[in-house]
Amino acid sequence: MTSKSELDRLDVAHQMLKICLGDKLYLAPIGDEIGRVLDVGCGTGIWAIEFADQHPSAEVIGTDLSPTQPTWVPPNVKFEIDDCEAPWTWPNPFNFIHTRYMAAAIASWPGLVSNVFAALAPGAWAEFQDFDLRYYSEDGSFREDLPISKWARTLLQASRDFGRDPEPGIGLEGWMREAGFEGVVAKRFRLPIGPWAKDKHLKTVGSWNLIQVEEGLEGFTLRLFTQLLKWDPEEVQVLLANVRKNLRDPKLHVQYDL
Repeated sequence: MTSKSELDRLDVAHQMLKICLGDKLYLAPIGDEIGRVLDVGCGTGIWAIEFADQHPSAEVIGTDLSPTQPTWVPPNVKFEIDDCEAPWTWPNPFNFIHTRYMAAAIASWPGLVSNVFAALAPGAWAEFQDFDLRYYSEDGSFREDLPISKWARTLLQASRDFGRDPEPGIGLEGWMREAGFEGVVAKRFRLPIGPWAKDKHLKTVGSWNLIQVEEGLEGFTLRLFTQLLKWDPEEVQVLLANVRKNLRDPKLHVQYDL
């Protein structure tokens, strides 16, 4: 079962992503009368619930591997336990399918994108919001010798070794076109970690991002480092302590992309 602290972090990440998109849940031009909606990998269910509130005539289904969603929800939303990489068996097509924050969680992205395409009604829309989790800076402050650089490189490689892509964002446009989607639009958003950006909007996004990255450090790291890479737990904690120092350094301008 997902811990309460991780559920809280996922809700923080939701707010961060919504702010990043200009206080929007999605960018697809779906219109007001949308019909059947599927939220794949819905997590805490917060996106599905807010979407259902905004579109009371829609029928919203959220799916996830874990039953972490609330029981008190709008009447037009329901949640189901489902593995999005298993064969899809939905009897009726959807008018909008939304998938978000599945980096390092999917074994076959082309397979998932093809499943989404096949489950849509003619003329319907899909939107994927996902990350390229490679950390970088635009001013050279993110150096190879820093603990956060070692941590990020090791984490991403461990995720790849585990068979899960940590940077699917850069491949989504191509996978969608290969699956048969038309009118594909790809957009890139910077996600600073910390309030160091001069731009007010990016400063706000970065403040929220710092909270969710710090809250998730152990969750991101411990299993992969100790079980897959066989690091000693004390060694991992020493590295994470130094990573936290880097994250709090206002001279270090680290970011990744949505």
